[in-house]
Amino acid sequence: MTTPQHAKAQPAPQYKVAGYKPSVNDMAADWLHQMLIFLGIAAIALPIAWIAITAFKLPRDVYTLDAALIFKPTLENLRTVFEHPWNLGAKIINSLAVAGGTVLLAIPMATLAAYAFSRFEFRFKKLIFLTVLASQFIPAAVVVLPYFLMFKQFGLLDTRTALVLVNMSIVLPYAVWMMKGFIDAVPLEIEESAMVDGASRARVIGEIVVPAALPGIITAAVFSFTLTWNEFLFALIISKQDALTLPIGLIGFRTERGDLWELMAAGGILITAPMFLISLLVQKQFIQSLTAGSVR
Repeated sequence: MTTPQHAKAQPAPQYKVAGYKPSVNDMAADWLHQMLIFLGIAAIALPIAWIAITAFKLPRDVYTLDAALIFKPTLENLRTVFEHPWNLGAKIINSLAVAGGTVLLAIPMATLAAYAFSRFEFRFKKLIFLTVLASQFIPAAVVVLPYFLMFKQFGLLDTRTALVLVNMSIVLPYAVWMMKGFIDAVPLEIEESAMVDGASRARVIGEIVVPAALPGIITAAVFSFTLTWNEFLFALIISKQDALTLPIGLIGFRTERGDLWELMAAGGILITAPMFLISLLVQKQFIQSLTAGSVR
């Protein structure tokens, strides 16, 4: 009886060899690597921490170094931003309506478009797909004036409908491109077997393709919601009073006595909190979307 040949063992890294003493260069490289990681984390975390701290400070504590970390917290700022003249409550409702409406309309349309690009052959398919992707790179400042004139002609200025339509033009190209990759990964044989058994195309899409590509659909929906939630330029130009969104509401904290940092920080918490909540809820789908293409 012959014993199976085992693969030749790989030598252990120097750091894992017992008794190995790292050189000065190795220690310096390791220290530099750790410092770069620390600086990267600090660059991300410090602004968030500053917003979180400033939102609970009194106005006099915002500009005092002695109260940078030790101060008496207050909820007054979070209450003030909902009162006149700031009225962030109405702006939050507008942002939720616009972002939610954009996602509810854009994601089904993007799913069907991505399925068509993935499964069907038609003339100028590649050209049309490249045109869809290229539209993502058009600067917003180039198209904001045509949108303004068009919405003015149809009486849609300062409406949520106008903001939903314009945001759909922003998120659709990305959503189509992203979901096409997930639909491409769904085996075509499964769809063909279902159709042989009598399933319609709509049933195949609803019961086979959509569940299989669900991580990509959820990721595209979260991206679309985030992009719409934070959109500033179109909301600034197209909205005047009734359809103002939360990012535009933060401009109001720049007054004749200067920037009201404590109120601006409170508004910043209201903007970022939904994004953190959504990230926690869909982190599993994010991980699946990142690793979906690694194993076939």
